[in-house]
Amino acid sequence: ALGKNVDLSLLRCTKGEVAFDKSDLSAHRDPERYAALGELKGGIDPAGADEHWKTANSALDRIRTGFAAQGESPKTFLIGAAIENAMAQEIYQQLEEGTLSHAANLTNEDQLVALCQWLINL
Repeated sequence: ALGKNVDLSLLRCTKGEVAFDKSDLSAHRDPERYAALGELKGGIDPAGADEHWKTANSALDRIRTGFAAQGESPKTFLIGAAIENAMAQEIYQQLEEGTLSHAANLTNEDQLVALCQWLINL
């Protein structure tokens, strides 16, 4: 559907419903099965944080656009290790607007636990 890799995907299915062969019946080929998709940016260098955010944000936009073209709107999330103030403001704004469904700082245990709980509850 998207033509590119996505870092993290949560599908509504059982393990047996995913077949990574060429089967059109595999759950990962059905856009309706996607509950959430996310980007993971693990670089810890604050100097590169802005570039990581730009890359992740572009990927998340591509995900939203690709699924919208198929009439679907799975939730999107970001996990980042280096989040600087300017990016944090943009991330927070997207969370407030509902553009981004969830976000967590990889170096903040409470935020990771909250993200995991959110994913489990989807």
